[in-house]
Amino acid sequence: MVDNRSVSELVVREYGRGPEVVITLHGGPAASGDVAPLARELGKHWRVLEPHQRGSSSQSLSVATHVEDLHALVEERTHGRRPILVGHSWGAMLALAYAASRPARTAGLVLIGCGTFSAAGRREFERRLDAMLTPDNRAEIARLERHEPDANRRLAMLGRLMTRVCGYDVENVAMELDVLDARAHEQTWADMIKLQGDGVYPAAFAAIDAPVLLLHGDVDPHPGSLIADDLRRYIPHLEYLELAQCGHSPWLERHARDAFFASLKTWIEGHTHKAEQEGSFRGHSENLNDNK
Repeated sequence: MVDNRSVSELVVREYGRGPEVVITLHGGPAASGDVAPLARELGKHWRVLEPHQRGSSSQSLSVATHVEDLHALVEERTHGRRPILVGHSWGAMLALAYAASRPARTAGLVLIGCGTFSAAGRREFERRLDAMLTPDNRAEIARLERHEPDANRRLAMLGRLMTRVCGYDVENVAMELDVLDARAHEQTWADMIKLQGDGVYPAAFAAIDAPVLLLHGDVDPHPGSLIADDLRRYIPHLEYLELAQCGHSPWLERHARDAFFASLKTWIEGHTHKAEQEGSFRGHSENLNDNK
């Protein structure tokens, strides 16, 4: 089936230049702009695309909607190159879903602070997050629930708070937007949980043959080693790197930032060179599996 979706429907920021393409995928869902500092830094070395994922409308959002939007971006803006996808949190989950649907379209995946793919993983995340919340944090969350009636503004404020809670030595939390799309967040996340409950994910990830790096901080409440175990059942070639004294958004953290960028740049550099040697995906159209 041919999808006529156009990337012109999305906000897409671009940084840097060069033939090799990196696409950064923000978390949330709906936390548009939260990876802008990461995208800008990577733009010093590669051409980087930072799409803001689709917001809510009269039609309920799904994981498939975001996958098709990402595919339109790859088709229209990578000039035939297979991009490296760098996803954060929910964005890492989206990167996996996209690569599973079109395994020949990507040169590699970097999953930073990836979300969970099992009930055990979610329980461990909730346990860790509960232990990290201070009385002041809990009071601030309760205050937001009582006194901020606008769901979109409340989600943005909660996002800034949780970035600090889930981080380690966070220097600055500078989200690009004062409001986030709460409805898009709820619809997208509900669909991901349903797909996991139906057994679609993570089983579909067995189709992924691109290199995959799972990169987690050791104090991130998202349980990196447990998530790695869940994913390796279907992606046995997955690499796992855990950074010491590092939380959920390492590019914002004083202690881990330098080690994070050094590891990330080395990995991307190695795999963009490999992709260049192997050629673009359009040069390998006989091997595509994109369900057309």
